[in-house]
Amino acid sequence: MERKISATAFITFDEARLQGEHTDLIIRVNGTEFKVHKIILCGCSPYFRMLFSTQWANTAEHSYDIPGISPDTMSLIIQYAYTRSVHISEENVTELLMAADQFLISSLIDACCEFLEVKLCPENCIGIRMFTEHFRSCSKLQGKAKLYILQHFEDVVQVSKEFLELSAEHLEQLIGQDELNVKREDMVFEAILRWIDHSPEERKKHIAVLLPKVRLGLMTPDYFMNNVKSNPLVMENVACTSVIVNAMKAMFELNMEESDSGLRNQLTRPRLPSTILLAIGGWSGGSPTNWIEAYDVRADRWVSVTREDESARAYHGAAFLDGFVYCVGGFDSVNYFNSMRKFNPITRTWLEVAPMYERRCYVSVVVLDGYIYAIGGFDGYTRLKTAERYDPNANQWTLIASMNEERSDASATTLQGKVYICGGFNGLQCLSSAESFNPETKQWTHIAPMSSRRSGVGVIAYGSLVYAVGGFDGTNRLRSAEAYNPLMDSWHDVESMNNPRSNFGIEVVDDLMFTIGGFNGFCTSSNVECYDEKTDEWYEVCDMAIFRSALSCCLLSGLPDATQYTANRDSEEDESDHERSTSSRSLTVSPPNGP
Repeated sequence: MERKISATAFITFDEARLQGEHTDLIIRVNGTEFKVHKIILCGCSPYFRMLFSTQWANTAEHSYDIPGISPDTMSLIIQYAYTRSVHISEENVTELLMAADQFLISSLIDACCEFLEVKLCPENCIGIRMFTEHFRSCSKLQGKAKLYILQHFEDVVQVSKEFLELSAEHLEQLIGQDELNVKREDMVFEAILRWIDHSPEERKKHIAVLLPKVRLGLMTPDYFMNNVKSNPLVMENVACTSVIVNAMKAMFELNMEESDSGLRNQLTRPRLPSTILLAIGGWSGGSPTNWIEAYDVRADRWVSVTREDESARAYHGAAFLDGFVYCVGGFDSVNYFNSMRKFNPITRTWLEVAPMYERRCYVSVVVLDGYIYAIGGFDGYTRLKTAERYDPNANQWTLIASMNEERSDASATTLQGKVYICGGFNGLQCLSSAESFNPETKQWTHIAPMSSRRSGVGVIAYGSLVYAVGGFDGTNRLRSAEAYNPLMDSWHDVESMNNPRSNFGIEVVDDLMFTIGGFNGFCTSSNVECYDEKTDEWYEVCDMAIFRSALSCCLLSGLPDATQYTANRDSEEDESDHERSTSSRSLTVSPPNGP
């Protein structure tokens, strides 16, 4: 039998207290008296047990004065002791947490910390971080608050009044962190100026201490010269001169050298990314591969995170949901899979979970409202129009409405609460058609067709549009791209990629759209490029370590420690690993079974 006190017993104890039955103690707080049962308080709190022990108190005494707490909070503490429940609100949580810490009630401390964690936002995260410094029992919440500040720094600077009240020491520590999530170092410099401007006469002297924490060498030369070097605060402080000189030298060396030295120079050391792009599996060297690489967007480096126990798979789908990476379906050159595995990125372990209803190779996978959708594909015999969705809480797949058309080699994304799937291959021809799924009506609806037939296409939501990129039109691998506006139900052309590709990975990271690997019509590719919608231009970035197509990509976020998925900023090990991987690249023929 479980050794637990029943809910009925708790109710009885509390009723006895409220009616004054069998009470043997009075707690006094600022003139307010509470009649209680000594044994109930001892059962809840080690503090009370010690206070009421014969070593510390006279057994003849039946009342105690408790200082440093309000009657309202004491009432909540007593209520919790009797019922193991209490209403926590924004108005009472700080005082209740302080009292729970004073009385050593660990379960109530945890409940208050969980409440504050849910309430973390840019306006209050600094205050919660500072508040929890006073309590050793709140170290977990303190860490969560610190991580929140780092990951949402740009928003915090814009809206938090607490940011302006930071001490110079706290600000210096904050902006010196590799984990500080900023897309541009300009933002860090401007945050310093905003903080100084809050009390300029008192704070302007701190510019010499704060400026070296900015990664000045990562700024554009124009911004550095026009906004930093010529800033009056910088020019007036003699101690800043050496910082400016070293920054200019670091910028010059970074532009002249193609090495990892910039990762270790504090002025050019990239911040750690808050989001990691994973490229999983694919077709390489004439067979499926188990190779997994992580892309560090801030350092523009790929890092191998492959483990020996990972199975080789191609033409699968991947998704990130609730802290886990899911790999769905696929093909290993012999079998077509209906299985799904999930990967814990913290422990780096895999676990088999519930299989799908159908075998799905060339499958399209998306996440929407806490569910994973697996759509279309090829089961080894026919192209599929069926779709199903996975509930991770129930570890169960459920069939949903079928598409209007059979599609393998399509690609899907989500935007504004709907699933969009475009292109693909129906067994006879490459498709230009597209459709959307509304989970509220549970129906698929045709939308305007693309201007080109696209099988092995990459489809992704970017801004307010759905982009369809590359693919195979039945004759050629494509460079072209187009974007769909759901409000207008129309497509328009955007700038073409630098390289043709089909069956590649596609994701949006740091407001840039990346296309990864694929098949260019002659061989599989390691090439990666990114598109900026603001400039309508494509840019070449670091290649993967291996050539591959039929890979699947997803994004990791919210990791407590991203360093195992990022370029090594403290040694040359990362570069040597990359060189070894690059030397094993293999040009391969076209993967089988494609249209």
